Amino acid sequence: MSERLVWLPFESTRLWPDGSVPSGLQIEVVDPTQHVPDSVSDVRFYVPPYAAGPSVADVIPQMTSLEVVQTMTAGVDNVRPLVSQGVTLCNGRGIHDASTAELALTLILASLRRIPDFVRLQDRREWGQAFTPALADKRVLIVGYGAIGAAIEARLRPFETEVVRVARTARGSGPDQVHGFGELPRLLPEADVVVLIVPLTEETRGLVDAGFLAQMKDGSLLVNMARGAVVVTDDLVAELQTDRISAAVDVVDVEPPPADHPFWDAPNLLMTPHVGGASSAFFPRAYRLVREQLERYAAGEPLANVMSGEY
Repeated sequence: MSERLVWLPFESTRLWPDGSVPSGLQIEVVDPTQHVPDSVSDVRFYVPPYAAGPSVADVIPQMTSLEVVQTMTAGVDNVRPLVSQGVTLCNGRGIHDASTAELALTLILASLRRIPDFVRLQDRREWGQAFTPALADKRVLIVGYGAIGAAIEARLRPFETEVVRVARTARGSGPDQVHGFGELPRLLPEADVVVLIVPLTEETRGLVDAGFLAQMKDGSLLVNMARGAVVVTDDLVAELQTDRISAAVDVVDVEPPPADHPFWDAPNLLMTPHVGGASSAFFPRAYRLVREQLERYAAGEPLANVMSGEY
């Protein structure tokens, strides 16, 4: 059997330090932002760079022999339209769980304990003590309960919180219960913190609109770790201006946001520049997943993280 061509965005020694690439695979390290080799039409297994920009949109349609696309992102909304029928699309489930969960906790704690305010006071050499809300005793609603949602829950539990899980489809009962989206109108008014970690689909685009926000309880916190388009920006800004709720976001509807984007001046908002997965925990998990997927592929075994339908 002829060798099957694999394009990686990093050296194969990251996956197999001893050089033991599985038999039947030919590895090329390619950065499509710099150069697209003539071998593009022979690529069978493609791992795009983590920051999959326009170069990926240009190169995937040229891969006429493509069989598998393995992303290093949990969301595949930017890649899915480029993948032809018959090509297997796999996401990076598991790569970002630790990093994203850590940042979710960071944003929750920083917002509740007013860390940005204290940093500004420090910059002005001012000492301003204040009582702040604690995370302890809060009810946290995780909307989009999957692998990352479970990782967030695991980190919330030691903080003496109550966690309520929500996903597209209800499942389980008792301590394992996951509520469906249809129950949000009942659950939102009871939540102190609402964490969004849904994939971007036609169902979730604009999910958090004026109606959703109006159902959130006074003094509650919205944390968006999903995609910017899950939230209607103008509706969130309008709600923040009432001082009724606050928000922390790692994602924006336009990235990077232009200078006139309303989030820059929105009150009661903490914003980070889409760095949920960008930590030292990323690469060890990315390398492990890609290695295991390529070993499955070489052995003719079923791949993990295969995306089907909207999810």
